[in-house]
Amino acid sequence: MAKVTQVTLTPGRIADLRCESGQAFLWDAKVPGLGVRVTSSGKKAFIVQGRLGRDTIRLTIKDTGAITLDTARAEAQRILLQIGQGIDPREAKRQRIETQKAEREARKVEEARQEAAKVLVGEAWKNYLEDRSPFWGKRHHLDHIRLAQTGMEKAKRGGGTLKPGPLAPLMHLQLSDLSSERIESWLEKECAARPTQTRLAFGSLKTFLGWCAEHPVYQQVVPTAPLLTRKVRSLLPHKKAKSDYLQREQLSGWFAAVRQIGNLTISTYLQCLLLIGARREELATLEWSGVDFTWKSITIHDKVEGLRVIPLTPYVESLLSRLPRKNKWVFASSKSASGRITEPRIAHNKALVIAGIDDLTLHGLRRSYASLAEWVELPLGVVAQIMGHKPSATAERHYKRRPLDLLRQWAERYEAWLLEMAGIEAPERREPGEVLRLVAAGGWR
Repeated sequence: MAKVTQVTLTPGRIADLRCESGQAFLWDAKVPGLGVRVTSSGKKAFIVQGRLGRDTIRLTIKDTGAITLDTARAEAQRILLQIGQGIDPREAKRQRIETQKAEREARKVEEARQEAAKVLVGEAWKNYLEDRSPFWGKRHHLDHIRLAQTGMEKAKRGGGTLKPGPLAPLMHLQLSDLSSERIESWLEKECAARPTQTRLAFGSLKTFLGWCAEHPVYQQVVPTAPLLTRKVRSLLPHKKAKSDYLQREQLSGWFAAVRQIGNLTISTYLQCLLLIGARREELATLEWSGVDFTWKSITIHDKVEGLRVIPLTPYVESLLSRLPRKNKWVFASSKSASGRITEPRIAHNKALVIAGIDDLTLHGLRRSYASLAEWVELPLGVVAQIMGHKPSATAERHYKRRPLDLLRQWAERYEAWLLEMAGIEAPERREPGEVLRLVAAGGWR
């Protein structure tokens, strides 16, 4: 048991206090409840002890070297007064510590807000691109860079400088200044010069501000819903429905021009876009592991459903079988950093000039699939499943997953019709698994 001694504490008595083992206490007679605790290591601290109900409460005030005896007495009296009032000093201390912590955090938040208020839109935009670019394709990332380019950058071709992007006028502003009035003024000027680009830029700006609203720093200063005012909505150009697609009469000229493209990979890629109706990036990222020449299927990485399996039709099979296997990508490119095709539009646009066809985008080839499929009366559900769309209730009462064999019948019918319209001889058709058929005279074929 610890030794208990009560005397009038003095600095000298505290200095002389020793303990050979464990701990010892020296209690003050002047302020009952105040004491000094000393351990065998020589560490000394002021303590206070009192009774709250049936419980004995003992608290450490501070080390004796940290405060004076008079200060310790005053603090002990304050704590003993709390105990006398039925207040647990331990709870009061905890609440005081939490309050101090909250005040420190509030000061930090305010300091961060003040610093964030100085951040320019261009700085936040750069951080936004760095944060999101790992989830984007290369082209999508470049599009965002172009949206905000100042116009001071040198052009890689032809000399001179690049044209400022539609978001460039906002980049020099502080993030906190992106008010509705600023957005309205920007929209009025940009829409007058380039309405389509401005609408696309507006969509990117909206996504950017949503990212800022969730950022631990920028959320403190980003304006609330500056893009949702009635005037902003009225100034925004209406999105025009895309209508570019191939007509039946254009198939012959288009196929002839595309098949003449000197780059076999690009020529094949463009034809496959029309023949299977895939999204451009889905097809560009097709891997050889996703092409099954034995069982006649193609596995596509669908941006909506994850994976989508569609039939490998005879003509598409003949096109793909001619491609060299340079790496894991079906549409490989030795000039691209990614190792796959990235920019087939230049070759396609030249082919369009030869064919006498105006304004047909790569996505227009995907639209053409759905439009031309009506000539062979493909069910809307079949078209949707092959293209990776979920049909609406008006198109198909109940969405159903059709087996690959059923899809194959329709896909081959569509392909045969396309080739007939284009004047292309259809290749010999093989049944799935036919290469494994055992023939009487020759064994495995």
